[in-house]
Amino acid sequence: MKVLIADDDKGMRLIIKKIIDKQENFKLVGEAENGKVALKLVEDYNPDVIFLDIEMPEVSGIECAKKIVDINPKASIIFATAHEQFMSDAFELYAFDYLIKPFKIDRVYKTLRKIKNLNLEKEYDIRNIRESSEKSVEKLIIKNKEGMSFIDKDDIVLVQRENRSTVIYTLNNRYVTSEGLGHLEERLEERIFFRSHRSYIINISKINKIEPYGRWTYIVKFKGTDMDALITHEKYEELENIIVGS
Repeated sequence: MKVLIADDDKGMRLIIKKIIDKQENFKLVGEAENGKVALKLVEDYNPDVIFLDIEMPEVSGIECAKKIVDINPKASIIFATAHEQFMSDAFELYAFDYLIKPFKIDRVYKTLRKIKNLNLEKEYDIRNIRESSEKSVEKLIIKNKEGMSFIDKDDIVLVQRENRSTVIYTLNNRYVTSEGLGHLEERLEERIFFRSHRSYIINISKINKIEPYGRWTYIVKFKGTDMDALITHEKYEELENIIVGS
């Protein structure tokens, strides 16, 4: 897994680098001493794990995280800071972890091991998700560089933010549009489509299972595909209520 460290303290970057070097399955792909460089490295290397300081020159860690989520919402963001007061902001950004400096090295090892072993953790299946008995024949019409695309709504598996665009995925195709998630959400039926995360809309009838993904987030798996999406803890409970109520 590719790792990026963003911290204006060279000594702290060195400490985290040594920790990463001792862990299997993790590879450091870049270091940044300010937020602006960090965002450039995210664009260049698309890291899986990002250690972020909060108070950095150019762009703060919180602002970096907001942009990173828009580029790659599945990146595991680990805030490493001397300030506790930003923890609520980290929660809103679905950070994987929040480390208070000076932190114990074993604490970082534990976080990295959890990231590595996520797929081995106990699966949380959501059962009794009923597929809609009424198959909609409506089309979702979107504009893109190629002109206009007409997509069968029932074929849509998920919609997500990706590289500052919105991407609509079906089992066989991928459609890119500049249209925002909020606008698309208004055009998709609530009984079938669910806003699981600030960066995702999912088709409830396509869900196969849901597994833990970090401290405050879960990962959604779909039938007949290896595509997945994120769902927050709050949205997980909301979806559970919808299913029980159905």
